[in-house]
Amino acid sequence: MHALPGALDAVLALDRPEMLAEAYALHEFSAGASLHIGPFRAGTRLFPHSAPNAGVRLAAGHAALMYTGDSGPSPHIAELADGAGLLVAEASYIDRVPEDSRQYLSGARQVGREAARVGAGRLLLTHLLPGTDYGAAQTAASAEYGGPVDVATPGLVLDLDLRVGARLGQAVLAWRALMAGGLQGW
Repeated sequence: MHALPGALDAVLALDRPEMLAEAYALHEFSAGASLHIGPFRAGTRLFPHSAPNAGVRLAAGHAALMYTGDSGPSPHIAELADGAGLLVAEASYIDRVPEDSRQYLSGARQVGREAARVGAGRLLLTHLLPGTDYGAAQTAASAEYGGPVDVATPGLVLDLDLRVGARLGQAVLAWRALMAGGLQGW
């Protein structure tokens, strides 16, 4: 598991560390680092949230996806998501993010605008708050973004044509959103 320093402390404190020691290998990195993970290149940036959070652009060959993690607005989204075939974006709210959360969380309409601005091939909304109407979130994002919009749900599989810029290359990726919270803790 790759995480910012301290990002997993609260989770790991829930149980005795020795019980989990064999279940994972933790690789800490600093936001802004470039990583090589198997066949993937990962570019990271610190994104605003109440806990440590890094956005990541994951690429292999000419294919790329970008994941915001839990995040409020950030200029680094455009940097990491530019031309990505898939933008996986936190959308805790549908339209209006409460004033006290605007720095740390995003809404579906807002990330729809961002997906359109960066030319993402597809948008996957994740981290919707419990009770959120998925259809309303898709509609809000689609009002700002003309490409396909999905909501991360358990068992979701997307077969994607991932592009970078003007179709420099193609790849197929089966993307599994294992929980409605998406890639939390990735």
